[in-house]
Amino acid sequence: MTSLHAGTVDQPAATGRSRPGEPLLEVTGLCVDYGIGSDAVHAVLDADLLLHRGEVLGLAGESGSGKSTLAYAVTRLLRAPGIITGGSVRFHLDQDRDIDLLAADEAQLRRLRWAHVAVVLQSAMHALNPVMSIGSQLGDVLQAHRPDMDRAARRDRAVQLLDMVGITPDRLRSYPHELSGGMRQRVMIAMALALEPQMVIMDEPTTALDVVTQREILEELAALRDRLGFAVLFITHDLSLLIEIADSIAIMYGGRIVERARARDLFRAPRHPYTLGLLGSFPSLHGPRVHMTGIAGSPPDLRNPPAGCPFHPRCRYVMERCRTELPPLEPVARADAANPRVVACWLQDGSAPPPAELTRPEPGHGPGPEPGHGPDPGLAVGTNSPTAGTGGTMTDTGADLGAGNNGGAA
Repeated sequence: MTSLHAGTVDQPAATGRSRPGEPLLEVTGLCVDYGIGSDAVHAVLDADLLLHRGEVLGLAGESGSGKSTLAYAVTRLLRAPGIITGGSVRFHLDQDRDIDLLAADEAQLRRLRWAHVAVVLQSAMHALNPVMSIGSQLGDVLQAHRPDMDRAARRDRAVQLLDMVGITPDRLRSYPHELSGGMRQRVMIAMALALEPQMVIMDEPTTALDVVTQREILEELAALRDRLGFAVLFITHDLSLLIEIADSIAIMYGGRIVERARARDLFRAPRHPYTLGLLGSFPSLHGPRVHMTGIAGSPPDLRNPPAGCPFHPRCRYVMERCRTELPPLEPVARADAANPRVVACWLQDGSAPPPAELTRPEPGHGPGPEPGHGPDPGLAVGTNSPTAGTGGTMTDTGADLGAGNNGGAA
C-alpha cells in the first residue's frame, strides 16, 4: 500500500467501492487522553477496530465509556483538551492507496472529510447552523468540496439529496427550528451523503427521537446503504438496536474495548460479564416474561480507575486476580477467521471454569438456527428497538448516515 500525501486525496477509483469485505478502516492501539501529565484522564486505551467495506460495525457501551471520543479521534475532530497519545488509524481509499489519518495535515483531512468520511453528530439541532437555511447549508458543503459546480447545479443536487431522504424541495428555504427532530436528522443524513462517502460515522443518531421516527429513519438508512454501498460505524448505548442493524459489534467499558464479535454471536453467546449485563437490561419480545436485572453500581471514574479489570467492582463473577490483573483482549476458544471473537476477561482464558451464562453455544455450535439460514425472530429483542418485530435484521439490507458541522464545510 502506498501512503498518501497532502493534495492527493481525490475521488477513489471505482474498484475501491466495488470490493465489499476488504478492510476500509483499521484502528490499532488508539489511546486518547483529556489533559496532560499526572492529571490526564485516559478516555480511550489501546482500542483496536477493523471496519470492512459495506459493513455495519456497532460500538456500544454506557455513557462515558469512550465511544464518541474514539470516533472523534479517528476523524481528527477531537477538541482540546483531548489529545491522541498513541496508536495508528489507517483509511484505505482503494485497493492500492491508504492514508495515515493521525499523520495527515489539515489540507489532506479537508479533502478526505465528506468526500470519503462523513459524520452524523448526536444532536441535529446543534450540528445544523440555526441562522442558515437548509438549502444554504447543503450548498455550502457542495461549494466547498465541488467548486466546479455552479449555483444551479448545487441547487439541483440539494433537491436530489432531500428527495433521497424523503423531504420535499420546498424545505430548502426552511431553517432548522422550523423542522421536526426527524426531519432535521434526515437533513443531516442528506448532508453527509452529498459526496457519496465510503464511510459514515453515526453518533447516537436516534437517541432523542420517538420510536416510530427512529424506525422510519433507520429503514431509509438501510435502503440508502444498500444502494450506495458505504460502510457504517454506528455508535449507541442501545445494544438492542445494534443487534438488529450491525454485522459486528464492539463493546466498550471504561475506555477499553472488552468484547468484539459478530452481532448474532454476541447476542446468542455473550462472553464478557458486561455484555451479558447489557443484554439482560432490555426485555425480549418473544418467550416467557423474565425478571429484568440491571448492572449494579456505576461506570468507573476515569480520573481514578480501579486496578485490574475495570469492570470488577460491578461484576458478579469477580475473581481475586480480576482485582489486580488487567485481562488482555484476546481471541476466545473456537475463534477463527469464520467466527472472529475477542474478549478481555479472565473467565475466558481457561484458568477457571466460566459460569454457564458465559459458555452458551454460539450459532452453528448448538441448538437453534444456523447463521445465514433465514431470519431469526429472536434477534428482534428490544422494546426500544425501532425495527423490533420486523421478522429479520437490517444487516440484510444495510444502513447509512450523513453529517453536518454548523453549516460550514469541514
